[in-house]
Amino acid sequence: MISQSPALSAVPPGPGDQFEIGDTDDSLERMARYYAEYGDFYRVHAPRRGTDTYVISDPEAIRRVLVTNHRNYTKGVGINRVKVLLGNGIMVSEGELWHRQRRMMQPSFHRRHMVNFFANIENCNRALLAEWQARAARGETVNLTEDVSRMTLDIVLRALFSDDLEVLANRVGGNPFTVLADESARDLRFAARFRALAHPIGELIKQRRERAPLRRDLLAMLMQARDKNSGLPMPDKSLIDEVMTLIVAGHETTASGLNWLWYLLSGHPEVTRRLHAELDALEGEPTPQQILELPYLGQVIDEALRLYPPGWLITRRAIADDELGGYPVPAGTDVFISPYLVHRNPRCWERPEQFDPDRFRDAAVKERNRFAYLPFVAGPRHCIGEAFALTEMRIHVARAALRFDLQLAGDQAIEMEARVNLRTRQPLIMRPLPR
Repeated sequence: MISQSPALSAVPPGPGDQFEIGDTDDSLERMARYYAEYGDFYRVHAPRRGTDTYVISDPEAIRRVLVTNHRNYTKGVGINRVKVLLGNGIMVSEGELWHRQRRMMQPSFHRRHMVNFFANIENCNRALLAEWQARAARGETVNLTEDVSRMTLDIVLRALFSDDLEVLANRVGGNPFTVLADESARDLRFAARFRALAHPIGELIKQRRERAPLRRDLLAMLMQARDKNSGLPMPDKSLIDEVMTLIVAGHETTASGLNWLWYLLSGHPEVTRRLHAELDALEGEPTPQQILELPYLGQVIDEALRLYPPGWLITRRAIADDELGGYPVPAGTDVFISPYLVHRNPRCWERPEQFDPDRFRDAAVKERNRFAYLPFVAGPRHCIGEAFALTEMRIHVARAALRFDLQLAGDQAIEMEARVNLRTRQPLIMRPLPR
């Protein structure tokens, strides 16, 4: 129990109005407005739940919620809606189930395994860039938003299923997962369509067990994983839920990040010139390993994820009383962290609205508070697919930038849409100019 000392007698300031964060199209806009007025700690009243929501942007308070006192914070608002879509995978599960699944899955996403996916990532990029080359030759534009969405979906599906993706497609008369790229809504109707895919995935798992085919894809690694205590594999339901989670999380966030990155590069020619110079300095066609070692390329990606983090909202709920920034946090309080706001905190970032990849030079990173940058969350529940996503992004950006200078076509008004992920409200139409 927290003592009621004078230092803890107050509550965070706030606007006094009622606001269900995440339920309205202007949620992020309003949060940013409140942040500008009230700072790193403020509260809004959530009328549907009848409680206050604390919004925190202070790195040390974030460290406490996500790391040092993480056991006191469970998944928060919105998790039930995600569960309808993804089942009880590691994105939504809690307690011993989450610990067991995380331990079993973690080795499959170690950096040393990324080499297994190089060929798949390269092939998907090769197909996309061939389309862009043909369109460029005809003087046509490309719908970059749709194209990178299709590509990242194909990459994660082939990473999971390899050539069994064709088996699934033949069984149901086409790739059943294109619904993810074709439909932007994430409502109950979409959830029902997507959850129906659990059945063919389960059939594929059963078939693999019966035939015991040799595979090196993610599904094979997850099927071979064993609990360190019991020695047992994942139950089929858990395995299916994790596969469904990886498909959605591994596709949409990466596509959103790439979409924003190309938007930023198109408006910053000096950054583009430096990126091209770094790539052009390599002799011949660079290998994936060479690409992963390019410092400025990594800085460009990190800076794009700072300005437009796909996961723009992290929700937690206090299990027991706590204290954050000198304010009491009663049990049951919802605590929200917006990486979008944290990444633009002027106490942590100089000129926070400016696109400046140099802020991710090694020396600058070492001087900065680790919890001022959260594109993949932090702590025990940090994104398990971070290494995979960054590998995928680096290879795509390098391969595309070696061949094209992508420019926005016409006078497009680009707006943010902060729903499940932070996206552009309208698709980016770009002109691929051959280099």
